[in-house]
Amino acid sequence: MGNEILRLETLCKDYGVGDARLSILKSIEFSMEEGELVGIIGASGSGKTTLLNILGCLDRPTSGRYILGGEDVSAMDDDALSRVRNRSIGFVFQSFNLIAQLSVMENVEVPMFYGGVSRSKRRGKCAELLDAVGMSHRLGHYPTQLSGGERQRVAIARALVTDPVLVLADEPTGNLDSKSGEDVLRLFDDLHESGRSIIMVTHNPEIADALPRVVEMRDGALQAKPSQLTGGVPR
Repeated sequence: MGNEILRLETLCKDYGVGDARLSILKSIEFSMEEGELVGIIGASGSGKTTLLNILGCLDRPTSGRYILGGEDVSAMDDDALSRVRNRSIGFVFQSFNLIAQLSVMENVEVPMFYGGVSRSKRRGKCAELLDAVGMSHRLGHYPTQLSGGERQRVAIARALVTDPVLVLADEPTGNLDSKSGEDVLRLFDDLHESGRSIIMVTHNPEIADALPRVVEMRDGALQAKPSQLTGGVPR
């Protein structure tokens, strides 16, 4: 670690117009170093989803800056943001977001397909990642034929297939039983140990307690110890 992977500078997000404007994110200052695993906790309505949408380049801040991998993505147009999403960010969702009509292999291929990667290269990379998450025996199966834990493993492989700068995991164990959830968390631990940069949103205090660094969203602001608002795992 030591290289900054992202920075939020006085980041704000408002909705509405005039007197009807609602401030969702309020002057957020945050940075994260390469290889960190950071948890975000917070009550419903605290701004977590809005923050995650901005981190994932699905939305833009009203003001402030978002620096990702050395690029200021705050004011990029839609096409540029789409390229950043595909190239630099891997998403893991609570509801898996797999395409029912596609096989396991085809689901993992999707980001590379939109990135213009040849079929042979896609297949090789996807097979390698599916083996790494323990799903090499399910390549031709469809999401409806998989357990929740297996679906999430496929989703994690898909998130990694473009070798992203940042992995965003939104309640990745929320739809899993305790055993499958533990397996998925161990997989995230392995990814962290391998040097992946991960932000994980969770409502589960037990999961949060086990993470090396945690920040809390409260009323649109990040609340944490001062040492946790800048990059680096606290000692």
